[in-house]
Amino acid sequence: MSPTNIPNTNEFAITVATVNGSGSQTANQAILRAIFRMGIPVNGKNLFPSNIQGEPTWFTIRVSARGYSARPAEAPILIAFNPRTAEADLAALPPGGICLYPEDGPWRPRRDDVTGYPLPVKELVAASSFEPRLREYAANMVYVGALAALIGIEPERLHGALLHHFRGKAQPAGLNFGVVQAAYEQFVAAYPQALAAPRFRLAPLRATEGKILIDGNTAAALGAIFGGVSFLAWYPITPATSLADALGAYLPRLRTGPDGHPAYAIVQAEDEIAALGMAVGAGWAGARAMTCTSGPGLSLMTEFAGLAYFAEIPCVVWDVQRVGPSTGLPTRTAQGDLRAAAFLGHGDARHVVLLPGNVAECFEFGWRAFDLAERLQTLVFVLSDLDLGMNLWTSEPLVYPDAPMDRGKVLSAADLERLGNFVRFADPDGDGIGARTLPGNPHPLAATLSRGTGHNERNVYSERPEDWKANMDRLSRKYETARRLVPQPVVEDDPEATVGLIGYGSTEAVIREARDMLRAQGLPTSFLRLRAVPLGEAARRFVAGHRRCIVVELNRDGQMRDLLRVHCPEHAARLLSVAHSDGLPLTAEFVAEAVRKLV
Repeated sequence: MSPTNIPNTNEFAITVATVNGSGSQTANQAILRAIFRMGIPVNGKNLFPSNIQGEPTWFTIRVSARGYSARPAEAPILIAFNPRTAEADLAALPPGGICLYPEDGPWRPRRDDVTGYPLPVKELVAASSFEPRLREYAANMVYVGALAALIGIEPERLHGALLHHFRGKAQPAGLNFGVVQAAYEQFVAAYPQALAAPRFRLAPLRATEGKILIDGNTAAALGAIFGGVSFLAWYPITPATSLADALGAYLPRLRTGPDGHPAYAIVQAEDEIAALGMAVGAGWAGARAMTCTSGPGLSLMTEFAGLAYFAEIPCVVWDVQRVGPSTGLPTRTAQGDLRAAAFLGHGDARHVVLLPGNVAECFEFGWRAFDLAERLQTLVFVLSDLDLGMNLWTSEPLVYPDAPMDRGKVLSAADLERLGNFVRFADPDGDGIGARTLPGNPHPLAATLSRGTGHNERNVYSERPEDWKANMDRLSRKYETARRLVPQPVVEDDPEATVGLIGYGSTEAVIREARDMLRAQGLPTSFLRLRAVPLGEAARRFVAGHRRCIVVELNRDGQMRDLLRVHCPEHAARLLSVAHSDGLPLTAEFVAEAVRKLV
C-alpha cells in the first residue's frame, strides 16, 4: 500500500512514556528532528517532573501535514517504557491504537482493541557496543529504531539527527545509531504484518524547507543579543533557566569587542530580588539590561519593579510562566502572571507587557523589548510560558531587526550645550517621556540622581501634593504613549462571523485549530491575537464588532478577559471566558467544545 493511500499519513501523534533522567530526551528529539528533516511539520511537548531523576516523564510528538501544533487530544501510538505508569498510559490509548513496550520488562498490555509489539530491549542493548554503565541510556534507542520501522522514519535522517544532538561527534552518534539500526532491522523481521498493512505512516514532504526547529527560550536569547543586550543578572528557576543558558552559550560567540574580550556581563545573583536590582542598576548606567525568571521570582521582584517604573529606568524582564500560585507546578505551563506583571508594585504602577505568540515573536520581542524600554524609559515585561519556551517548534527563519536600535531621548554633551538647560522630567513633547542623560556624560548639566521618592520635574525631592500629582499624571501620559508604540494585535476577521475569539501567547496554535473545527461545524469565528498590554483601539473595535467575544487563556480566573472589560467597559457584557488551567497546554477539541457551549 502506498503511504499516500494510508488514511493516517502524516496526521497522528505519539506519546512516549519513560523515566526522567534515563536519556529519553536524546531519543525523543532524534525522532522529532528526523521527521522534520523528512519535510513533515512536527513539534513535541515534554511533560517532565519537578525533580532530577527517577520520576515519570512523557513526550508527545505531533505530526501534522496541515501544520497543526497544539497538544493533541489523543495519541494513537504509545511507547510504554515506564512500567509504573503503563496501565494509565494504556488506558489513554484510543481503540485501534498501537503500543510498543519492552518484552523483557514486568508489564504487558491487556486490551483487545489495541495492538501490542513487544521489543527485545535487553537483548539488543547487550549486543551493542555500549559500556555496561551506559546501557540504561541506550535502551531508549530501541524504541527509536522500532518506531522508525513502524511509521517509516528514514534511518539516515535519524543518523543526521543524532549527529546534530551530539554536535557532530561521530563516536557517540554512531554508538546510538547502532542500537537504532539493530532495533529497526529486528522490528522489520519480527513484524512484517505491521509493515504490510500500516495504519500510521510518514510520507516525505517539502513543507519544512527553509524552516527551522527552535525553542522559545533560545529564540528569546538570540533576539536579546541582536537587540544589544550587554548585561544579564539572573537566578536559576524553571522554566527560565534555559533562556539564561542560551545567552551564556551564544554571547561569547556573538558579543566580543574588537580586542576579543567580552562586551557583556552575566551575573548569577543570590536571589531574584538581587537579579532585578542589578539589572535596574545596569539599565540606569546605560546598558541594555535584562533578567529572566518565572512566577515565584516575579513576586520577589516587586519592589525593584516599582522603583524602575517610578524612577523611569529602562530594563527588560522575561517571565517564562509556569503554574502558580506559590511554588505551584514548576514544570507545567500556564498564563497566570499577566495580572501580576501588568501591575507589579504597590501603588499606582502600570507596566508594559509583551506577549509573544510563537518562537519567531520570541526572537522579535527579544530585541524589540529593549527599544521600547529605552524609548519609554521604563521596565518592560515579556511573558512567554513553559510550553512556548522549552519545547521545540517548527518556525519560519528568524528575521533580523528591521531598524537601528532606538535609545530614546538620550542627551549628549553637545545636546546639553545647545539647550543650556536640563529638566529631567519635563514633558515638552506631551508624550510623558522626559529626556535623560547617561553616566559618563562630561557636561556639567548631565549629572542626575534617580530616586524612588517623591520629586518634582527637576528631580528634586518633594512632598508637595501638586508635584506628586503632576508626576503621576505624566506617567499616565507615558502609558498612553505606550499604547501606540507596543506591537499591535493581529486581527483575522471573518465576514460571516458574529463570534470573535481572543487569545494571546501560546494559545495562538490551539485557537487556529479550534477555529477550523468550529467552521466545519457551521460556526465561523474571527480571531484577535493580542500581543501587548496596554491594550489599544484595535481591541475595542474588535469587541464592538462581534455579538460575543470569547477570551481563551491558560489560567483559572480569565485574567485577560478582566483586562479587556476594564479597557472597554461599555462592551463588558460581550466578553466571555474560556479559562482553564491544569498544567497542560489546551487542546483544540476542548476549546471548540467550550466555545460552542457559550454561544
